[in-house]
Amino acid sequence: MAEEASKVFHFYNEVPITPELQRLIHPSETVQFSVKTIRDIAVFTDKRMLIADKQGITGKKVEYFSIPYKNIITYAIETAGTFDLDSEIKLTLSGGLKVELKFFKEKNMNNLLFRVYHLITEFMFQS
Repeated sequence: MAEEASKVFHFYNEVPITPELQRLIHPSETVQFSVKTIRDIAVFTDKRMLIADKQGITGKKVEYFSIPYKNIITYAIETAGTFDLDSEIKLTLSGGLKVELKFFKEKNMNNLLFRVYHLITEFMFQS
């Protein structure tokens, strides 16, 4: 049986957008907010998620993931229980790629989790 392709991203809290990611934002996009990942920042616009994934020991090599909301086929939200360390949004993209957006437990975690969820949902209902 073929193994499903998947990618996991971890989010911590909301932060200002970096100049490196700002230059990748198209003039027709509106930045909604950006969040801290393990080594960089993810930006959520009105059209897509743009996630920087620094690689290697020095982090000089960066892979940028652009996930247009229009490519999301299904999505689910999983909130943290009492003893869980994170909540998550699970995405299935066209082509079968699975993406998990994990939000580490902190006082504002659910607020950020639901902001992302509502942003995706808002796009889905506009389409």
